[in-house]
Amino acid sequence: MVSIEHEYNLKGMTAIITGAGNGIGRASALMLAKAGANIVASDINKIAADDTAIAAREFGVKAFGVQCDVTSEGDLENLVEKTVTEFGRVNILVNNAGGGGGGREKFEDLTLDYLKKIYTLNVFSIFKLSQLCIPHMKASEYGSIVNISSIASEMASHNMSVYGSSKAAVNQLTKYMAVDLGPFIRVNAIAPGAIKTNALKSVLNPEMEEKMLRKTPLKTLGEPDDIAMAVLYLVSPLSKWVTGQILTINGGGEQELD
Repeated sequence: MVSIEHEYNLKGMTAIITGAGNGIGRASALMLAKAGANIVASDINKIAADDTAIAAREFGVKAFGVQCDVTSEGDLENLVEKTVTEFGRVNILVNNAGGGGGGREKFEDLTLDYLKKIYTLNVFSIFKLSQLCIPHMKASEYGSIVNISSIASEMASHNMSVYGSSKAAVNQLTKYMAVDLGPFIRVNAIAPGAIKTNALKSVLNPEMEEKMLRKTPLKTLGEPDDIAMAVLYLVSPLSKWVTGQILTINGGGEQELD
């Protein structure tokens, strides 16, 4: 029988993580480094990307940071080119970079330009970067893509129509990618609830947190490592028969911003 440590072992694999400068992206990069993967930390903030790479190297793996705006096709092409030049392969892609005005998107004030901006950030970037990585994953006969969605993709809340619908598009894109890219590439998504990232902390107040916890059976908000551990499961051989799935991690409830 193969040991459980072997099933989580990513030694020799190469992982690209977007939005790796902080929050879920940074936690995921470090979690995969602990499991032995070489890390390419991508972030729009080069200093933050480099800092994550430095932290990843403490686990004995190779890692470097790349400045990348995921809405730029040129930046995405450069990201994959640098990865292949350095490591010769791409096995794992964590499409974590994203954003939006969750809780602040008053529908009647929204513009098409805003909608295009958020969809480019949250959906089109996943489509393009995954396309660029696919040939290298197929060549190595091991590929796992994890798209970071959101609980907003599954629930209805005020002033989140663009962000929430873009994340719903991520969920459906994930399912279709899984069908099209098997058997050598698996594609899954994680839909986090309220995670204590810097972005959430910037808008969170005690009253809002108390309201969120009333609808959360586990009575605590999530931490970035709660998502990073799920990322590790989905990219590792332990989940070798899992694809096309949306894993919701939300403490058992729904945390609304309003």
